[in-house]
Amino acid sequence: MYLLDTNALLFFLYDSEKFSKRASEVIYHNDEKICVSIVSLWEIAIKSSIGKLEIKSSISKIAETCEKEQFDILSIKPFHLDEIGRLPMIHGDPFDRLIISQAIAENLIIITKDGTIPLYNVKVLW
Repeated sequence: MYLLDTNALLFFLYDSEKFSKRASEVIYHNDEKICVSIVSLWEIAIKSSIGKLEIKSSISKIAETCEKEQFDILSIKPFHLDEIGRLPMIHGDPFDRLIISQAIAENLIIITKDGTIPLYNVKVLW
């Protein structure tokens, strides 16, 4: 099972040329479950509202697209938050730390281009 990081989700939605071939293979030629964290939608909403990110559709539309692609929207659960306390302070980004925690707690492989995430004890694909 896989978890799309925010950058991977944005590449998938808006800039497929930047989306890795390996990640495309997993999504289109694999029967494994693909998840998108609600954290990614939250991050997109916040960065869009403060002018750090320009998106082409609403968060609701992005969620609908995820559902059409049969991606599961992963909510934040208390045991995900427990995992944050066990993470070393490698990455200061709270969104990434929560996504990493979710991946560890749910035993998911993170699809990401982020070079810092692999420094954690988490499986990564790009």
